[in-house]
Amino acid sequence: MPRRHNQKSAPSQVDVARAAGVSTQTVSRVISGQSNVRPETARRVLAAVEELGYRVHAAAASLASGRTRILGVIVVSTARYSTSAITVGIEAVATEEGYSVTTASVADHATRDSFFDAFDRLERQGAEGVILLAPFSFLDPGMDTRIERTPTVLMHRLTGGVGTESVVDQSAIARLATEHLLSLGHRTVWHVSGDDYWLESRVRRETWEQVLIEHGVTPPPVIPADWTPESGYRAGRTIAAIPDATAVFVASDEMAFGVIRALHEAGRTVPDDVSVVSVDDIALAAYAAPALTTVRQPFEAVGRAAASRIIDMIEEREPTPVEPIHPELIVRASTAPPA
Repeated sequence: MPRRHNQKSAPSQVDVARAAGVSTQTVSRVISGQSNVRPETARRVLAAVEELGYRVHAAAASLASGRTRILGVIVVSTARYSTSAITVGIEAVATEEGYSVTTASVADHATRDSFFDAFDRLERQGAEGVILLAPFSFLDPGMDTRIERTPTVLMHRLTGGVGTESVVDQSAIARLATEHLLSLGHRTVWHVSGDDYWLESRVRRETWEQVLIEHGVTPPPVIPADWTPESGYRAGRTIAAIPDATAVFVASDEMAFGVIRALHEAGRTVPDDVSVVSVDDIALAAYAAPALTTVRQPFEAVGRAAASRIIDMIEEREPTPVEPIHPELIVRASTAPPA
C-alpha cells in the first residue's frame, strides 16, 4: 500500500548524528563497537540512539564493521529440557553483549562428518564463535583446523579437550545421588544410566561405581537407557522384577518419571518399596507423584557462563570471572530409609 504522507519515518543515522552533534561516520563507529571514539562522544551518540529509538540494521552494521556479532550453537536434535534451558542462558548474555545466536542441530549419535558439516554451516552464517551443546567424544585437541581458528567452548568436555570448559561437575552429581541413598540405609544402589554416547553418562556411571566400592559394596549391573521417559519405563520394569532392589539412581528426571510409572504398575511403592533419586530438577520434578528427590543442575547459569566465555574469547579480553557452578541435592518425597 502507498505510504501515508503524515506517517512518521523511522530515525536514521543522520538523525542520530544531528541529535548528538557528530558526523554520521562517528555514529557508525560507535554502533559498530570501534574503540577510536572518545568515551564522552560515544555516550552522546548512545543517548541519542536511545532517545530517538534508532534501530541498527544488522546487515548494515556487519558491512560497516567487518563483524557479524553472531554466536553459533551446535545442539543434538532432542527434546531434552537441559538443551533449551542452557540456550536461554546463552541468549540472555548474547543480548546483553549485542550478539545474536544461531543454532545448527545434528542427529543423536552424530558422526564426525555430520558434526563438521554443522560447524561449517555456522561459519558460513558468520558465527564468530561456537558453543557445543553436544557430547562429541571424538573431539581431540588439534584434530581440525576449523576448531583451531574459531573460538570454541565445549559444554560436555569433562577433562582436557578442545576450547574452554564450562560444565557442571558430573562426578559430583553422581556422588551426591549415590551417597544420599546409602546414607538412608540402603545396602546398595542400582543405576539407570543415560545414553553411553554422552560423556556425562560415562562419568556418572563411573562415579556411582566408585562410591559403592568406597562403601564396600559390589556395584550391581547398570540398567542402560537413552534419556527418554520410555526408556526409563523399560528400566523401571527391570527394577520392579528385582525383589531386593530398594534404591535407584536415575540419570535424568524425565527417565525417573518412566521408572516410577513402571514401579507403580508392578505394585511397588515409591519410596516405601523403592527410593528414587534423579538428576536435573526440571520444573515438573516438584509436581511428580511423589515429588522427586533430584540433583539440580543450574542450566541457565551454565549457558550464561558459556556465552560470557566465548564472547571474551572473541573480543580477546580477560575472561569474565564466573562463580563455580555446583550441583545441589534437592531432597523431596521420592527417597526414604528402606522398609
